[in-house]
Amino acid sequence: MAKLRVLVVDDSMFMRRMISDLLKQDAEIEVIGAAKNGQEGLEMARQLKPDVITLDVEMPVMDGVTMLQHLMQAQPTPVLMLSSLTKEGAEVTLKCLELGAVDFVTKPSGSISMDIYKISSQIIEKVKAVARARVAVAPSVARPVAPPPKPSPLVGRPTADAPLVVIGSSTGGPRALNTAMSSLPIGLHAKVLLVQHMPEGFTRSLAERLDRNSAFSVREAQGGETLQPGVAYLAQGGKHLKLERGGRITLTEDPPVHGVRPSVDVALLSIAQNYQGPVVVAILTGMGSDGAAGLRALAAKGAYTIAEDESTCVVFGMPRAAIQTGAVKRVAPLHQIAEAITEGVKEVCNKYQAA
Repeated sequence: MAKLRVLVVDDSMFMRRMISDLLKQDAEIEVIGAAKNGQEGLEMARQLKPDVITLDVEMPVMDGVTMLQHLMQAQPTPVLMLSSLTKEGAEVTLKCLELGAVDFVTKPSGSISMDIYKISSQIIEKVKAVARARVAVAPSVARPVAPPPKPSPLVGRPTADAPLVVIGSSTGGPRALNTAMSSLPIGLHAKVLLVQHMPEGFTRSLAERLDRNSAFSVREAQGGETLQPGVAYLAQGGKHLKLERGGRITLTEDPPVHGVRPSVDVALLSIAQNYQGPVVVAILTGMGSDGAAGLRALAAKGAYTIAEDESTCVVFGMPRAAIQTGAVKRVAPLHQIAEAITEGVKEVCNKYQAA
């Protein structure tokens, strides 16, 4: 079997050597080059045509964001970002994911992480996963879009009447969530839970970015608050989200499930156990099978279930696993997910009112 050919791009000679050495520990990976800035990285990518690029953000001559923009226009290639765990690092990382980077890893101790070896297994695992991702040419010009107006507060409609929409995602999820949330109609009377596989420190920035583009008020979920219509709650990175009776959010640091925290299954199974109202579930792009068991449990209780079609998934793992349960009612490409959710809300509300 051919080895995965990886290009390492980082301005630190120490980091280039460390990342290259830890990747070489895996027999399935070959490091074919190392570049010290984005300009050199683009030239080496053109010449060597790597399967995967690991990319730092802060570099002289040409930074990682600029390199990524040029790369996705000229030569779409799976990219794994190496990020710093700061507010600014989170913002830049999310921008890179929007521009086409597949996934990211946080350096354990800043730009020059002497202890990068601590996450060697994580980097190797993600390089292999990123290599299987579908990447596409990014839009040539990012046209500014006016954010949709927030709906006015609903009057005279009790919270209990509002259906619950739950969206689960992982690799490729930030872009997919942005597409789905920005397309939901202003008048949709629903409560929304978003569960995206993401480490601590990144979900607040993601919620802020989603909020700017959505008719819903999107915020990072806090333990103890009760779901309200017109609001989308994003599960905090590094914590499981569970829904208690009455629609109350609980956050826990219980062990990871499927190797992740937050887990989509943890949220969905708590909803299946505790929530009495109408539910719509959508499983979007991501690695693994998280969400499949919870979707099946909710389908058995009458939930409307949706999975993203393979044609638009960055990674077709989670939607495939959901579809394989036999409990998915509708499979839709990403640009039709909002429409599918709206259709699902109408159907479950009609069923709930007729019961």
